[in-house]
Amino acid sequence: MFPLIIFLSLLLLSPANLAAVRPVNNNNKYLKLPLLRKSPFPSPTQALSLDTHRLHFLSLRRKTIPFVKSPVISGASSGSGQYFVNLKIGQPPQSLLLIADTGSDLVWIKCSACRNCSHHSPTTVFFPRHSSTFAPTHCYDPICKLVPKPGQPGQVGQAPKCNHTRIHSTCHYEYGYADGSLTSGLFARETTSLKTSFNKEAKLNRIAFGCGFRISGQSFNKAHGVMGLGRGPISFASQLGRRFGNKFSYCLMDYTLSPSPTSYLIIGNGTGEVNSVYTPLLTNPLSPSFYYVRLKSVYVNGLILRINSSVWEIDGLGNGGTVIDSGTTLAFLAEPAYRLVIAVMRKRIRFPILDDPTPGFELCVNVSGITKPEKLLPRLKFGFHGGAVFVPPPRNYFIDTEEEVQCLAIQSVDPRVGFSVIGNLMQQGFLFEFDKDRSRLGFTRRGCGLP
Repeated sequence: MFPLIIFLSLLLLSPANLAAVRPVNNNNKYLKLPLLRKSPFPSPTQALSLDTHRLHFLSLRRKTIPFVKSPVISGASSGSGQYFVNLKIGQPPQSLLLIADTGSDLVWIKCSACRNCSHHSPTTVFFPRHSSTFAPTHCYDPICKLVPKPGQPGQVGQAPKCNHTRIHSTCHYEYGYADGSLTSGLFARETTSLKTSFNKEAKLNRIAFGCGFRISGQSFNKAHGVMGLGRGPISFASQLGRRFGNKFSYCLMDYTLSPSPTSYLIIGNGTGEVNSVYTPLLTNPLSPSFYYVRLKSVYVNGLILRINSSVWEIDGLGNGGTVIDSGTTLAFLAEPAYRLVIAVMRKRIRFPILDDPTPGFELCVNVSGITKPEKLLPRLKFGFHGGAVFVPPPRNYFIDTEEEVQCLAIQSVDPRVGFSVIGNLMQQGFLFEFDKDRSRLGFTRRGCGLP
């Protein structure tokens, strides 16, 4: 039996540009879900601040740190540095925008208990009372042990006392965020409505998610929740993956292109033969939700940098390593590697280097008068375990920060307390495939539309 494939169309900038993505194979069925990216892109300093907060709190999610209280599920903001999925949930369906995030597991949405609330737009919150299929999870349901509970954020499996005799003893959850934002509410199950590749509606029953009745802070003022795509059992990818082959892939298109191109997310084996190169996915027992890969080498203009292999390793405390994360905008490299990249790039850059770079960035150049500066900027290349080589174009790591100024969108991280990250900006223009059954990550420029 062929796997049923969920096909999620992902759009940049304008929802008016929603377009159907043609199926790879007409013999297969696809389920299609609109996804978009907000515009404009966040200011560089804002993106850096959000990413720094995100990495700090993601690094605190290791089980060996008992004082963790605020596990980061996504970036501290749902601004334009994120990609959004338009999820139809409930019966009849209600459409909401969720951040597509490979760095977290939980699916949650903003909920309201109102019957007719004038201060809530129908497209900004989910109304459980308006759905005939909304089913709160009981607190002794095994799935309730998989989410942090009120008063114990970040500590999975230690639920408060549960009254087995009460029918409405529901499962409660609570998640905190880097800037103090908080979401809490009921854990529940619902029906999701998805479009097939033939423009038909398909229903997936009993998707587990958090129904957030309390949302404080400004972290998600433009999003309506998060679609966790991590490796944990309650992520959207895992819940649907069991039905569709434990594989998903996505193509994140360049946000600077106009008109805005179509990006997409596929859950299932729907990419066809696209000649991907693969590298093994690693497992970090202390951070089991993340997609780790082994980065082995970095090149600048074909010159391999002399970086000790230990820089890329995951140590006994769960620190170090390299994570593929769609919820982080910029890229982060372990400090020793970052220093070498900066030093070599300074020697290879053919533009005037600014003595006073944009705040938060170390290497900025003046590109005034140059029509296509990316053709003259140094080229990065990353070598991964297994022989896979990743060669992103310069637009994926040099970004406009001021008029006629571009800066290197890579930051340093201390591998003793954090990890390297390939963020969504670096991933743009590539098809990334997460194959959990075969424990491997694939990527290619084919199937993602060359800019």
